Amino acid sequence: MNDQTMTGSGLPTTIAQYLAQLRAALHDADPAMVQDALYDAEEYLRAELAAQPGRSEGEVIADVAGSYGAPDEVAEIYRETEITVNRALRVPSAGARPLARVVPAAVADPASVPPPARPAAPPRSLLARFFGVALEPRTYGALFYMLLSLATGIFFFTWVVTGLSLSLGLMVLIIGIPLTVLYFGSVRGLSLLEGRLVEALLGERMPRRPTYSDRSRTWLQRIGDMFTDGRTWLTQLYFVLMLPLGIVYFTIFTTLLSIALAFIWSPIAALLFDDKYWGIWVDGQQMLPIGLTPVLALIGVLLLFATLHLARGMGHLHGMMAKHLLVRL
Repeated sequence: MNDQTMTGSGLPTTIAQYLAQLRAALHDADPAMVQDALYDAEEYLRAELAAQPGRSEGEVIADVAGSYGAPDEVAEIYRETEITVNRALRVPSAGARPLARVVPAAVADPASVPPPARPAAPPRSLLARFFGVALEPRTYGALFYMLLSLATGIFFFTWVVTGLSLSLGLMVLIIGIPLTVLYFGSVRGLSLLEGRLVEALLGERMPRRPTYSDRSRTWLQRIGDMFTDGRTWLTQLYFVLMLPLGIVYFTIFTTLLSIALAFIWSPIAALLFDDKYWGIWVDGQQMLPIGLTPVLALIGVLLLFATLHLARGMGHLHGMMAKHLLVRL
């Protein structure tokens, strides 16, 4: 048997071949799921190899094939698990249609016939979709991320600028080399942390395991891979971009929320202050008398819901950008 990757029903003889087959079987899957699957597979196989000293990688793979599975089987399990988890975690929106269950025309066991599906709910009106955004938890996660992005943007930008400056400045000294390696390792760790934040608040599938690296290579080779890996540099680009993006996000949503809440509060404020001169004034002229504050409150409500929709949309776009820069294989 040669060292090339085996196909068909044959099992690979090395861990590297196993991971290559697994990656090929997941070629069209979500990159974040691929990263998790590769990390889990190598972690499991190398743990089994360490627990069985004196045995070759091919023998260990053959032994665990029945419990862990061949690459194609593992890939299928990950696909099914991903679908199951997504369905379990998905929060149905108000008025969403339930999934219809298909009943075969004839079955061998009548007891196995699933119960009839509930009738599908009618499609929501435009008005219901507009105001229904307030009932979706993902809306508030996106809004919180937009407001938090200023703090995270400042931290990430400072970390990258400081880390690169110290690494380049101390490169002439012996301490500069381990400091540079430590900095680039921290970038990968922060990338995983940001990915978990993006997935939790924005709903974009991100890696749940560290970045996959081939452990069959020496540690010097893996350090070299870390510097030549495009994801390392794209992650730093993402961290640098987070500062201007965080400023834009924070400014937009604090401004919109402040205006919307001020408009909504205007009728109550008019009653509390009981000032006949109360209203909106521009350059000493009353532009909106107190009697029209209910109209202003209605505008504020519409602006508030429009802001929630904007948060959802911008959160979706940011999640796509994070996926492309942090998880690109």
